[in-house]
Amino acid sequence: MTPALLGKKIGTTRVYDEKGAIVPVTVVQAGPCAVTQVKTIETDGYFAVQLGFDECKPRFSTFPLMGHTAKAGLGPRRHFKEIRLKEATTIAPGATVTASIFDGVQYVDVIGTSKGKGFAGVMKRHHFGGQCASHGTERKHRSPGSIASRATWRGQCGKPKKGVRMAGHMGMDQVTTRNHPLVKVDGSNNLLLIKGALPGPKGGLLFVRRAVTAKVKKAE
Repeated sequence: MTPALLGKKIGTTRVYDEKGAIVPVTVVQAGPCAVTQVKTIETDGYFAVQLGFDECKPRFSTFPLMGHTAKAGLGPRRHFKEIRLKEATTIAPGATVTASIFDGVQYVDVIGTSKGKGFAGVMKRHHFGGQCASHGTERKHRSPGSIASRATWRGQCGKPKKGVRMAGHMGMDQVTTRNHPLVKVDGSNNLLLIKGALPGPKGGLLFVRRAVTAKVKKAE
């Protein structure tokens, strides 16, 4: 099975490497995740494993989801994630996957939801420079300025052109950060220490997988 888990962002701290240098890390509670379903070519047309994370009371779930997890002999879960596989796996529904699956992994990709910023202006959202602070500018310092022609690309109506950078909702987007060095794996406590900043607030849901594009140096 591909090393991948659902987890929760705990916070940030620092550790020291062999040379005594400070390494900023983010602590992630990765799992334990339960295998709620195993998909095969015969049943679904492809190979995959579905993970369930964070047990919850039945009143916080739905009857279809409770029936789905009951097939694997499990209780309800809050979050689910499917992991595509290239070949069949020996893991069975109902099994538990812990952070120890990342033993030997050097780099990871992390997928999460960024912090919501609400309605933001163009200077915060798109890093505009703003208007001049002198020469008669009054109450317009953070405005976007001209948005050019009001016509669309075809020039048939008065709507603004698509893709014009303007003020609007900022944040709450799915963000993927790649190739984070995995500093430490604490299998007994299901903790991962990942170098760098990860998307989302404390307590946010994260999906951690082995890095796809990282260039790992093979030991001689």
